[in-house]
Order: sequence, then C-alpha cells, then structure tokens
Amino acid sequence: MGFALAVPVSYMSLRGRMGTPAAHSFVGFLQFLGLCGRKATDMPWSNQNGGGDDGKGPWGGGGGGKRPPDIEELLRRSQDRVKQFIPGGGGGGKLLVLLLILAVAGWAVFGGFYRVQPDEQGVELVFGEWVNTTGPGLHYNYPPPFGEVYRPKVTQVNKIDIGYRTVSDGRSRQGTQRDVPEESLILTGDQNIVDIDFTVLWRIKDAGKYLFNIRNPDVTVKVAAESAMREVVGQTSFDDAVTIGRESIESRTKILLQNILDDYGAGIDIVDIQLQQSDPPRDVIDSFNDVQRAKQDRERLQNEAQAYANSIVPEARGEAAKLVQEANAYREKLIKEADGEGQRFLSVYESYRLAPEVTRRRMYLEAMGEVFAEADKVIIDTGAGGTGVVPYLPLPELRKRAGSPVGNQ
Repeated sequence: MGFALAVPVSYMSLRGRMGTPAAHSFVGFLQFLGLCGRKATDMPWSNQNGGGDDGKGPWGGGGGGKRPPDIEELLRRSQDRVKQFIPGGGGGGKLLVLLLILAVAGWAVFGGFYRVQPDEQGVELVFGEWVNTTGPGLHYNYPPPFGEVYRPKVTQVNKIDIGYRTVSDGRSRQGTQRDVPEESLILTGDQNIVDIDFTVLWRIKDAGKYLFNIRNPDVTVKVAAESAMREVVGQTSFDDAVTIGRESIESRTKILLQNILDDYGAGIDIVDIQLQQSDPPRDVIDSFNDVQRAKQDRERLQNEAQAYANSIVPEARGEAAKLVQEANAYREKLIKEADGEGQRFLSVYESYRLAPEVTRRRMYLEAMGEVFAEADKVIIDTGAGGTGVVPYLPLPELRKRAGSPVGNQ
C-alpha cells in the first residue's frame, strides 16, 4: 500500500465527504490511474449485489442494492495497474511513488505562486469561489484546477458616452458625433426639455466586487449614470441647465452615481462626469437663440441706464448739497447781520440815553449823509465874500456830456 502515501486525502475523510467536489476529483484521479479504458458499466460499483443499471449515477440512490464505491478496492486496483508498467515487478514501485510524491509537491508549491502588477488587483478563487483580493506583489493561491486568479487592470480609466456616439469616418482621428435623442433629451425642473450629452469616466475600485457582483459593468454604469443625470436635471431649471448650472450638474451627478454604484456593490469608482453639451433641442434652438439675444439686449439697456444713473445721480446730489450749503451760509449771514444791527441799535440807544441832543444831531447828520450820497446835487458856498450864483450855468448837463460821474463838490 505504498501508493496510498501519495494520496492527499485520507480514506476516512473521503468516506465522510463522498458528495464533495474534492471526493469526485480524487475518484476521477484513481480511475485514471487504475481503471482507464473501462466503460462506466465496468466500474466496480456498476453491478454489485446482482442489481442492474437503472441509468442513475455511480452511487445514485434507489433500488438495486447499489452503494458507494469501495475506496480500498480502488486503491488496490490502481496499485496493480501501476505495477504492470514497472520492470521487475513491484520492486520499483517505491521509486515511482517517490517521484509521484515529488511531482505532486512541486506542482502544489510552485504552481500556486503568481505576481500582481502595480496597476492590477488579484482576485483569488478556490473551487470557483472568490475568497480573497490581493494587491501588487508576489502571492500564493491553490494551483489549478483547484484555484484560479484573475488580475484585472484597476488604474485604467474607462469611458462611456451617453447621449451621443462617436463614429469613425476614416479621415479624422476623432471622427464624427451622432446624436442619440432617446438618451440626451431630459426634462428639467420647470417642465422644459434640454439636450444634454455627457461622458462618464470610471475605473475599478474593488476587483472582486467588480467581477462577481455585476454582470455587465459597462451597461450598469451607463444605465445608472443616465438615471442619475435625469434626477439631477429634473431638479434644475432650464436656464441654469444651459448656462450657469453646468458645473453644479456635473458634481451632483457624480456624487449620486457613486452612491448608486456603491449600493450595488459594483466595486467601481467614478472619476469624473463631463458635460459635452447642454443646449435646447435642435427643433427649437433658433427660437431659443432669439430669446437669448432679447435677454442680452435687455441686460445691455439695463446696464446703460444704470451707468447713466450712476453718472447723473452723484452730480445732482452734489448740486443739492451745494444749494443746501449756500442756504445755510445765507441764513448764517442774515442772522449775524441781524445780531449786529441789534447790537448797534442797543449801543446807539445807550448813547442817546446818556446824551440825547448830541446823539440826535449825529443821527441826523448820518441820515442826511446816506441820503445825499445817492442824490445828484450841486453845492454852492455863498459865504466868505462869494459873488453868489451865476445867473445860469448848466453844470449837470455839462457833466453828462463829458461823461464824468456825478459827485460831491
């Protein structure tokens, strides 16, 4: 029974797990060594206890007295078959067993190492089940057929166009764009329709979730991105969607799309959302442009009116302030003059009270001086031996002819 040492699974453990994949693999291995060339009807369990083949599995249930295969019998038959190929009988069996053990050990040790590049993630599978995700470097997993490793690129940025398609015409590198109305026409929050084309840039964040939680990543991202964009635009007015609200739409859509994919467990990271265009539908774009030009004219006229108001209002305010200041100065002047006249009257009254005759004479002379100062007059002194008045001398007329001012003489 030296060959039994090379078997990785014990007999007792297999008898308790005959329905597991490991047991089936072990039985197939024994069949290859000891019973290759036989038909299914020639298996040791095919017709035991006189039961016929009823078309069920090797150890299927039911009648006929069938039972699971005898592992010891399989081992014995395998050893007998191997000994037939060894020269000199069974003497070389130990060498063959040792070589077989070394081969299996080398396959188990060296066949399971794998390397993950810096731009990759390793996804380890054991019997088809995802068990671990590894980063860059050298790692180990069960070798095939028991284990398998997927290594998708996680730094590569993928691109999905929504609302348009780029068609290569063979003449230019960029090609031409074809509009897809069923994707690009979106209803806004104020019940208008806007034509939006945008691009989604994404990459793998968790390779295991990416491979096993979603079936078609491109379609999933496209449908989720279109849904997120419609929700965001549905909460935005038409004017904001086609003018100043583009950056807000991009950022809000990116956040919403990332939340949707995280809820799916997609293992995808949204790098960016880029709006390629956000315009009215082509059928009404001419009318929309007319409305925009009218709005621009209105804004221009409003700006001109505001500029004129900004220039004339300060000037008017300056004139008003000047008039107010002049009025205040005139008022102060009159008040000061009235105060001066009052003080002068009080001083004259005080003088009159002390010397009435002198004060009366002085006031008379001052009054006559003010009156005669403005009158056209000629004064002739008849005293001191004067000859008196010449019978007629038209002095005022002569002065007027000479153009000299009339004054006191």
